[in-house]
Amino acid sequence: MKNLALHWKIIIGLIAGLIYGMISASAGWGSFTTDWIAPFGTIFINLLKLIAVPLVFASLVTGVASLSDTKKLSRIGGKTITIYISTTIVSVAIGLFLVNFFQPGDQIPDVMKIELQETYEKNVETKTSSAQKVKERGPLKPIVDMVPNNIISSASSNRNMLQIVFVAIMVGIGLIQLPKGKSNTFLEFFEGLNDVVLKIIDMIMLMAPIGVFALIAQTINKVVGDNISQVIELMSALGFYMFTLILGLILHVCISYIFLLKFYTKMPLQHFFKGIAPAQLLAFSTSSSGATLPITMERCEDELGVSEEISSFVLPLGATINMDGTAQYQAVAAVFISQALGMDLTISDQLTIILTTVLASIGTAAVPAAGIIMLIIILESVGVPSAGVALILGVDRILDMVRTTVNVTGDAAVAVSIASTEKQLKTYSK
Repeated sequence: MKNLALHWKIIIGLIAGLIYGMISASAGWGSFTTDWIAPFGTIFINLLKLIAVPLVFASLVTGVASLSDTKKLSRIGGKTITIYISTTIVSVAIGLFLVNFFQPGDQIPDVMKIELQETYEKNVETKTSSAQKVKERGPLKPIVDMVPNNIISSASSNRNMLQIVFVAIMVGIGLIQLPKGKSNTFLEFFEGLNDVVLKIIDMIMLMAPIGVFALIAQTINKVVGDNISQVIELMSALGFYMFTLILGLILHVCISYIFLLKFYTKMPLQHFFKGIAPAQLLAFSTSSSGATLPITMERCEDELGVSEEISSFVLPLGATINMDGTAQYQAVAAVFISQALGMDLTISDQLTIILTTVLASIGTAAVPAAGIIMLIIILESVGVPSAGVALILGVDRILDMVRTTVNVTGDAAVAVSIASTEKQLKTYSK
């Protein structure tokens, strides 16, 4: 068990939680489960929330500060960031269209929805009250709210994550404009903070199997009662959710990345996908675009003809801020959870999801499970109970593998495209 990979431990925790939840509900152990099992799930969620602000701030500051103030790298950086953000917006839009079209959350039985609504009744009431307040706000109020008047106050609540993102971008831009001698110490601090945060995530994820066990057990205990057939119906709904997301990711690859390759290069698609295949396989197995970065750079340089200057800038930046697959997953998951809880998201809410997802994806660490942390941020930004992630944690590992593969594919496609525009692609340049 000690040498077992973490994702297998999480799957074991999921299965154990399902089994225990059904036994608990059938045997009338509800009070015991609520008092002695559920708190571990709450602790796990709180730990993920705890690390969210420093994770976003440190990752984003170091990512923005990695840009250079020289003309050439500013030009390359401008094009790179523009393409990265544009593809992320397209990815999120595709995901939101599909999840609203297929409505996978509605596949959850009405009886179970009612139970879920009762479980999170207070949150739903808060959501309704917040929605009414939003209607009364001026058209530019969201932009005003993005700019904080007190960074300490902003950091006190994950609902203020857009303010944290804004401040982090400002700090990163400030670092770029300082002489290297003055900025190095400050930048080294944030790089060190980022490294520490990633280590803390590793420690938190050691608790993931227990946290998943507790969350699933409590969810089953609350919504299933003594009707075990509802569990099968719930898993069927999760299968439809997985189909919706994977379809969206495939469409994004076909629309965004193939368009980039066709528009900016003459490279045959077969050559691109054959060249990047080993990096895709590593991304699929590790669920970490950061861990895959060395082989992504090697394949782009040796097999796809990207110059070292371009690959050493575009790809590390992409591993930090280009999270198309993760962004789409977060958008789809947020709407799915809201559908499952019977909470209707307005157009304003979904625009908030697009904005928050795109900006939060810039600060998503290139490691497994970081997407869950960002999902919690996005759920809270639209008032959906963050405990709802318990509904999707069981299938998250499979989806994490798929979305990381999309992230790495996007990094490579952008690197090839930028290299072509800079005449630094050995072959197939337009």
